[in-house]
Amino acid sequence: MSNGELLRIEPLELQFPFELKKQISCSMQLTNRTDSYVAFKVKTTNPKKYCVRPNTGVVLPHSTCDVIVTMQAQKESPEDMQCRDKFLLQTAVVSPGTTTKDITPEMFNRESGNRVEESKLRVVYVPPPRPPSPVREGSEEGSSPRASVSDNGTINQTSEHKTFSRAYVEPKENTTEVKALVSKLTEEKNSVIQQNNKLQQELEILRRGSSRNRGGIPFLYVIIVGLVGMLLGYLLKKT
Repeated sequence: MSNGELLRIEPLELQFPFELKKQISCSMQLTNRTDSYVAFKVKTTNPKKYCVRPNTGVVLPHSTCDVIVTMQAQKESPEDMQCRDKFLLQTAVVSPGTTTKDITPEMFNRESGNRVEESKLRVVYVPPPRPPSPVREGSEEGSSPRASVSDNGTINQTSEHKTFSRAYVEPKENTTEVKALVSKLTEEKNSVIQQNNKLQQELEILRRGSSRNRGGIPFLYVIIVGLVGMLLGYLLKKT
């Protein structure tokens, strides 16, 4: 018998991922689709092999109840992985306010005039879940570069490691170029300073000579000083 009018059963078969010497459990959900209190009782053809919790109970109107079925650890595998065990779920309408302690065998007796339904569930063995496949080393996204060692002891770097090495060397090359440029500019600046000092000395000589000769030279002195200042400003700006 499939789902009855009183309780909806999910699933309709009990599936156990069979493994030797291991206790296995599965669950089923009972849903009361009526406005009445519904009592239930679970029976099995092999009570020593299974443990049902709860095996009896009361499902309130429009509510659910979870039942856990546990299969004891088995020492031998069944032939062709077939199981002949069966379960029987009996349900009956009971008076409002009925609790699990109030349940009696007579409640599930049709001859007493009670509304009783029965649903049969079979047991199915299924393969156990497979363990996750191992991930190859170095295949993880974002993993660090790795290197392998050849038979002769040489370390073979991966392409990722080589790329990382190149990216690390490039800043060194750039730093060398910057240092060379700074050194060149420093030399040019020192040269300009030396030329400035030399011109200052020559101007001082001209100034002294103009003072002695008293005429014509001061105007030339002014022109030379202006030219020297312009040249010095140009060279300093260039550096």
